[in-house]
Amino acid sequence: MARLSRTLLPTLKDPPADAEAVSHKLLVRAGMVRQMGAGLWTWLPAGWRSHRKVESIIREELDRIGAQELSMPVLQPAEPWQETGRYEIDELFKLEDRKGSPLVLAMTHEECITGHMARELRSYRDLPQIVYQFQVKERDEPRPRAGILRTREFLMNDAYSFDRDQEGLDRSYALCSEAYERIFDRTGLDWYRVESDVGMMGGSGAHEYMAPCAAGEDTIAVAPGYAANLEIASARPQEFERPPGSDSPNRVETPGLKSVEQVAGSLGVDPAALVKALPVVTDQGEMVLTLVRGDHQLNETKLANALGRGSRPATEAEIADRLGPVGYIGPVGTELRIIKDCAIAGGGLVTGANLPDAHLTGVEPGRDFGFEEMDIRTVLAGDRTEDGHEIALEPAIEVANIFKLGTRYSEPLGATYLDRDGSEKAIVMGSYGIGPARIVAAAAEQFSDEDGLVWPAPIAPWQVHLVSLARAGEDAAEVADRLYGELTGAGLEVVYDDRDAGPGQKLTDAELLGCPLRIVVGRRGLADGIYEVSERSSGVDHRIPVQDCPDAIIALAAEHA
Repeated sequence: MARLSRTLLPTLKDPPADAEAVSHKLLVRAGMVRQMGAGLWTWLPAGWRSHRKVESIIREELDRIGAQELSMPVLQPAEPWQETGRYEIDELFKLEDRKGSPLVLAMTHEECITGHMARELRSYRDLPQIVYQFQVKERDEPRPRAGILRTREFLMNDAYSFDRDQEGLDRSYALCSEAYERIFDRTGLDWYRVESDVGMMGGSGAHEYMAPCAAGEDTIAVAPGYAANLEIASARPQEFERPPGSDSPNRVETPGLKSVEQVAGSLGVDPAALVKALPVVTDQGEMVLTLVRGDHQLNETKLANALGRGSRPATEAEIADRLGPVGYIGPVGTELRIIKDCAIAGGGLVTGANLPDAHLTGVEPGRDFGFEEMDIRTVLAGDRTEDGHEIALEPAIEVANIFKLGTRYSEPLGATYLDRDGSEKAIVMGSYGIGPARIVAAAAEQFSDEDGLVWPAPIAPWQVHLVSLARAGEDAAEVADRLYGELTGAGLEVVYDDRDAGPGQKLTDAELLGCPLRIVVGRRGLADGIYEVSERSSGVDHRIPVQDCPDAIIALAAEHA
């Protein structure tokens, strides 16, 4: 039964004062979620219905590819996390039991499932395997934001594949990727599959599934036939008018001019002709001079991948000690290791002179300084793909990610098998994670208007919102009761607003909740022998004769399924 007179659906006229994201505002206003603390949310009945529908779609598609469902504990011993090197992750919740034994609250379950497979899989005959679960994850998120988008606790579906070799992993990866594509198509989301960085998960490759929307905390670079997370996106840079070259660098005085804009303006050149020198210090203490074009930004993820380690910006004191005054440093004459971005090319460039109030013009990489060339810049809108398509940048929500882990976890945790020839080999793994809550939030972002939510039918809390405008005891109320019974008896999911409330409140709440179809039963309509039916997404109204119900409404609902 889903009579609103007996249902917990606490709608609000106004959004929370701290809400910025559309999904945060509307999911709270529609009575679908409520906050308990920073990054901690309760799903109320209507919200949980949508969440469970997403879960059901995920479960059906994973079962379809032969994946097997299990359940693993959130509370885990710290030891396997120490063995894989992930115990020091800042976002990992760490605690001790009463005996002082170290424990963690899992943010993912690679350590747990790999430990099980190390004990249970012995032979090549036991492979391949794909398993999955729906389980709570805990993350010590430093800046919870945007309602249910970035939280400290969330339910996640994670799957894991186990294969004999890389070829087997490629097959499992493709299976899971195809399942994910069907999942997102079924939810109704607009989405991209993009190349991404492996991050803390490790491994040899990764992709993310992104839902474009204004509240997205990620940015994706997209073009026909191309999509990548901005962290790793690569492109051909935009052209610029290059200054004339010279036989050797020329020193020019630039007193008090430190920024790219100031120097470019003073010299009358395009900012792209300048070379920004950005010294960093690696985790091992080595100072490295990175170079990007004056109109570009250093990409920290790409740099970490290029260096094979983390780094931090050098301090002013460190820069002064090894190079020169901040604002005037450059690659010419330095003994530091230099990493030059690929976009820097040709002659006639401008760099710092490593002297106070001075720059060099006519600089040419290779002739005037040595370097290692790598892609370490962040792509800009207007850059082009290798086949010439212009790139656009879009904010997006990450709703899923998949990783080719390889032996990243199987080797430290001893997950091996005996091959046909009797040799022991490490199991090759893949990891696949999808966030039902993020799908709900992304749908709220993508499908809403000034009146409220506009749910895609597959994940709407109910298919039909039945509104009775009659008071208890009136003939119209009895008609609405009868229609409710007929529709639910026919298998439709119906929320029935039978509250003792005014028409304005009922119709406003129906718009806010955003079910695909709204049926209004009132005295005026019944006097004309009709039910008033509205499609939430299109706003199209239907006047359905009473004698044609419930079949006409069932058929209309099927069109929105």
